[in-house]
This record gives sequence, structure tokens and C-alpha cells, in this order.
Amino acid sequence: MRKTLCVMTGFWLTGCAAPGATLPPLPPPASTALYRLGPGDRVRVIVYGDKELSDVFAIGDDGQIALPLAGSLPASGITASTLGAEIADSLKTRGMMDDPSVAVEIASYRPIFILGEVLRPGQYPYEPGMTVVAAVSLAGGYTYRAIKAYESIVRTTKTTTVQGRVGPADRVAPGDVITVYDRRF
Repeated sequence: MRKTLCVMTGFWLTGCAAPGATLPPLPPPASTALYRLGPGDRVRVIVYGDKELSDVFAIGDDGQIALPLAGSLPASGITASTLGAEIADSLKTRGMMDDPSVAVEIASYRPIFILGEVLRPGQYPYEPGMTVVAAVSLAGGYTYRAIKAYESIVRTTKTTTVQGRVGPADRVAPGDVITVYDRRF
């Protein structure tokens, strides 16, 4: 753990780093075209020619999606188009359809979480292209004690979890946990 030295001069502290200031910059999230599905996402499955199989389904905490006639399939960590091919393959393998045509689109993304110096910390829906300042505005905006120059994000990918510093104009990804720090007076 990295320690920060604060020096007292008279009655003032000098040389202190603000909370989160020493975090490394966080790389931007992947393009939404390369978006990988995960637990909490909801997808719209469209099976052409069969309205009964077309519906919106949630990806469970175990990363699986349960579909009528196609069974339970792994969905976490793959793209929507890959999931569509997997569903079509499962329907064909099980003998349910001869040549299924399946499309999958994201109906809703997993939520983001906003903590710290905002008026209403909590869970909020993610929208594609969302920036940190847009996410903060969903939470009611900054409090008077907030550091507005940067925030931190904890981002989990398929294999790792990273934390880094971001600015208000940086993009947010589904599932991000945003922390807005407070100023030291």
C-alpha cells in the first residue's frame, strides 16, 4: 500500500494528496460493438418465423441464459451475435428447427453504481455512450464537498477487476462502480 506524507506547517497541512489522486488512469471501455454480455444484462432473442420463441431473457448470476426448446446456454463473456449463433446451433442440434435464423440484441444493460459525494448514491441504469458526469447527474449531481476534477471507477472484465482514475468526460461501461471523492478542508 502506498503511503502519502502530510506535512504540518503552522496550522495547515501541506503535501497531502487528495483521495484517489494517486490512482492510475483507467483505460476507456471497449466499443459497444465488442460488448461482452454478463450477469444482469437482458437480451431480446428473435427467432425468425417463430414468435413463441422470441422474447426478452435475462442472463443469470451464473452467466447462463435459459431459453425454451434451446435449453440453458452460457452467455457471459460473449457478444450478442455469438449468442445468436449459439442459440441457432442449439435449436438445430436438438431437432427443434431445420435451419433457424436467430438474432440477439441487448434490451437493457447491467446497471452502474455511484458512490460517495453525490446527492443520491445508488444503482442506476446504464445507457450506451454514458459519461461519468452524465452518471453523476442521474445520482442528483455532486455535493458541495465533491472533488469534481476526477473520480474513480472499479471495472470488472471477464478475467480481471481494475480500478483507476477517470475524468468527468470519460465513458462509463455497464457494471462500473463510480466513486466521487470528497475534498479535504
